[in-house]
Formats: sequence, C-alpha cells, structure tokens
Amino acid sequence: MNDFELYFKMGLTHVLDFSAYDHILFLIVLAVVFNFRQWQKVLWLVTLFTIGHSITLALSAYKIVQFPIDIIEFLIPLTIFITGFINVVFTKNTGAKNGSLNLIFALFFGLIHGLGFSNYFKMMIGQEEDKLMPLLEFALGIEAAQIIIVLGILIIGAIFQGLFKVSKRDWVMVTSSIVIGFAIQMMIDRVFW
Repeated sequence: MNDFELYFKMGLTHVLDFSAYDHILFLIVLAVVFNFRQWQKVLWLVTLFTIGHSITLALSAYKIVQFPIDIIEFLIPLTIFITGFINVVFTKNTGAKNGSLNLIFALFFGLIHGLGFSNYFKMMIGQEEDKLMPLLEFALGIEAAQIIIVLGILIIGAIFQGLFKVSKRDWVMVTSSIVIGFAIQMMIDRVFW
C-alpha cells in the first residue's frame, strides 16, 4: 500500500468510525438544513469544514498551536449542540432556514474539530519530517468521508420529505433535536472542570 492510499484510508475510516461518532453528528446538524437543489451550498459546507479542520490540524502537526485535549474534547460536542440549537431556533417559526449560518459554523467550528483530529494524526505520522503530504492525503480522506455522510443525510431527508411527506421544518427540528440529545450527553461525559 502506498503512502497516499494509507493516509487517505486513515482519514476516511477515522470519520466513518461509528465509535467516534461526534464528527458524524456534527455533519448531520450541518447538512440537515439543506437539500439536493442546494448542491452548491452543500459542496461549500463540506469544503469549508475540511478547510477549517485542516488549518488547525496542520498548525498542531507542526507544533505551532497546542491545546489541552480535555478542553477540545468538551468543545467538540458543544459545537454540535450550538449548531443543532440554532437549527431548531431558526427553523421553529420560519419552516426552514437557508443554511448560510451553517456554512460559517462549518469553517469556524471545523477549527475545533481539527484540533480533535490532531492527536490521532500525530500518532499516525510519528516523527516523519514531511508532514505536508500526509496531511493533505489525510484531509482528502476526511473530505471523501464527509461527502459520503452528507449525501446520506440528503438522501434520508429526501426520502422522509418526499415519500413520507414530512415537512422540511419537522425534518430539521426532529433530526437536530435528536443530535442535541447526544451532544448534551457527550458534554456531560466530557466535563473537564
């Protein structure tokens, strides 16, 4: 197996690992407000999230930025909770929201999620001198995994809204509320003070 394939697969499987479901939950609350007609925003969503977490992943890999892992592990479910809560609040009265705020969340909260990836990435590459190529290959694997998850959310949303006639408002509110429940439990489990 060549290096590209190795780091790409590690990025892919790291996100798709259901035992580390916080990344998946965040993608759910980011993507739930969109549909297939908004494919350009969805593409931006995934790319902005990748950019956000790649920045802090790189800064951490090159030891420019260091944060205590217990704080980062608490902040990750907090980002999930905030995004889900905003989905519920903005969707409650209007029936839907345009998702622009979720694009901003994808970039800025992606910075926090990147720090969460950093320990895994540093263990993976060890003391390698060249960190740039493994970082890019790992980021491409993460991007591919995120596309898979977001497509899954869009497909499930289309099924519920099309076949079962669930309103977009209800789809966003119920899905976001379920994810909020998981996020609250994760925050309780990860309290660092």
